Amino acid sequence: MLWEQSMQFQPGAFLIKPAEQDWERRQAMAMRRQVFCEEQGLFAGDDRDAVDDHARLLVAVTLLGGMSDQVVGTVRIHERTPGTWYGSRLAVARSLRRHAGLGSGLIELAVRSAHGLGARVFLAHVQSQNVPLFERLHWHSLEQVQLHGRPHAFMRADLGCYPPLDAARSVLTVLHRQVA
Repeated sequence: MLWEQSMQFQPGAFLIKPAEQDWERRQAMAMRRQVFCEEQGLFAGDDRDAVDDHARLLVAVTLLGGMSDQVVGTVRIHERTPGTWYGSRLAVARSLRRHAGLGSGLIELAVRSAHGLGARVFLAHVQSQNVPLFERLHWHSLEQVQLHGRPHAFMRADLGCYPPLDAARSVLTVLHRQVA
């Protein structure tokens, strides 16, 4: 994929923001297919579902000359019932998964944006290997479940740790720092 191959150059900062441009949405969907279909084999061919019809898509993008250049991470959020929001399909480019900040930045923007939109509860099904990250970010496991043949934790974010943001104008900047 174009976004995966071109990550040899890693810029000094990333923006995490709502997807606004068609190219951002296309690259985010391509990344999800790469991660969830090709790498993990969770879905055959495509991971899109009915949630995509109404979910808000967030992206992490590289910066080139101060302009958004390439999607390197994504997550979607949606309101299932009034006040109850979910996050799902968190994905980061393979070459940047050890980059401190992209996954947690996407999670932060997801929860804070939903909180700003009236979330009283924010939930997610988290793959077991990612539970420690979510626990460090003030999430709590509610139960263990199997989804798509893999163990997941059904988790809830502590909204007290996520001040609400105006979802329409929310952007986070993550400075480049590599984890050893």
